[in-house]
Amino acid sequence: MSAVSSLPASFVARFKQWKQSGYAEQAEHYATLAEGQSPQAMVISCCDSRVLSTEIFNAPAGTFFIHRNIANLVPPYAPNSDFHGTAAAVEYAVKALKVPHLIIMGHSACGGVQACYDLCEGEAAPEDSGFEFVGHWLDVLRPAYARVSGADDAARAVSMGHQGVIGSLENLMGYPFVADAVAAGTLSLHGLWHDIGPGELYELSPESNRFEKL
Repeated sequence: MSAVSSLPASFVARFKQWKQSGYAEQAEHYATLAEGQSPQAMVISCCDSRVLSTEIFNAPAGTFFIHRNIANLVPPYAPNSDFHGTAAAVEYAVKALKVPHLIIMGHSACGGVQACYDLCEGEAAPEDSGFEFVGHWLDVLRPAYARVSGADDAARAVSMGHQGVIGSLENLMGYPFVADAVAAGTLSLHGLWHDIGPGELYELSPESNRFEKL
């Protein structure tokens, strides 16, 4: 028995609608993209279905080289025989595509951030989570807990999301090819945090090291 099923009819209908409208209106642009890509930036964002960097920046196809993972994390540099999807994406973006900007974008109400916060607070045990891959992946975020601030759990969870972005930017600088590109002035790193409900975007200020609303 095949594990593959037919695509839901609603998805097929959406594709056909896009082909007749969105694609038709930009057919020449897509023809150009078919010859190769030259993205303006790499964006590392969360898998969360509510977070779409292309919509936030009103960006057409080809603008961003996008990598998504749980809680928009960048693990520390560790070249070994393990599988490293995020590291591979960063390496390709910096070495092959030579993107001039690399953006880490967190967001509000992140389930991954909240799960890691709860684990660090001792409200749940990693072995009881039932998520053998997610629990291990969130170990990347655990160091952020030591820098969390806030008067209540809600504020502290937001702070942990902020610190997760900062920690991922710090981890990026541990990748030799990233550090070299930054030192050469060919790559700049940016931290963003998206508040979904009000549609706000906050940027990590290089002066204050705090997230300030754009």
